[in-house]
Amino acid sequence: SGGHYRPPHCFARYKSAILVAYRNQEKYLHHLLYYIHPFLQRQQLTYTIYLIQQVGTGSFNRAKLLNVGVREAMKDEDWDCLVLHDVDLVPENDYNLYICDEYYPKHLASAMDKFQYVLPYKTFFGGVSALTPDHYMKMNGFPNTYWGDGGENDDIATRIKLAGMKIVRTSPHLGRYKVMNYDEETEMQEPWRRPTSQHNTRKTWKADGMNSLQFRLLSRIKHPLYTKITVD
Repeated sequence: SGGHYRPPHCFARYKSAILVAYRNQEKYLHHLLYYIHPFLQRQQLTYTIYLIQQVGTGSFNRAKLLNVGVREAMKDEDWDCLVLHDVDLVPENDYNLYICDEYYPKHLASAMDKFQYVLPYKTFFGGVSALTPDHYMKMNGFPNTYWGDGGENDDIATRIKLAGMKIVRTSPHLGRYKVMNYDEETEMQEPWRRPTSQHNTRKTWKADGMNSLQFRLLSRIKHPLYTKITVD
């Protein structure tokens, strides 16, 4: 119930909140839930899967939704790890552990099939990442001002650096992911490009983030495989 699980026969060493920013991607969601629950249970984690849904037809704001998810998830449990997960990614290797690095933010999706299993560029932090609540607060969370696709991942990588941390990565042979919406023909015609950031992160990171987060909680419902948090 509510996407919550704890191992029945042992005491889990780690408690991880899986946070998925979401809007009308039901097909991907079904695939993700089908694979991710057994994957996490084999790792013997205590976990809850949260879906943070944005209402309306305006531009999608993934980064802000993840901030909301962190704020709401921390009301439930003293989580060891916050795993920020795109809805269209499925892990390929059970040994890609959904736990945090003690010292630094960890990038789990270090090898996606969409990018031929190599990083598209050095500071890439997209797809799936894991941060402790302390890491998240230290960098003031994610920016709230990125509407539409792209750009926020670079901002986040810069924030990590400005907060005196660095990105650690799961090794590429473990951090392999399938991208469910991968259209090979489109990809061949339009090679993937790094989005251009319109933000001066160095100036804005301390003022724009968890400390300036504003939203209206519309509902919080426990579904059979996830907890859905709907916000305006």
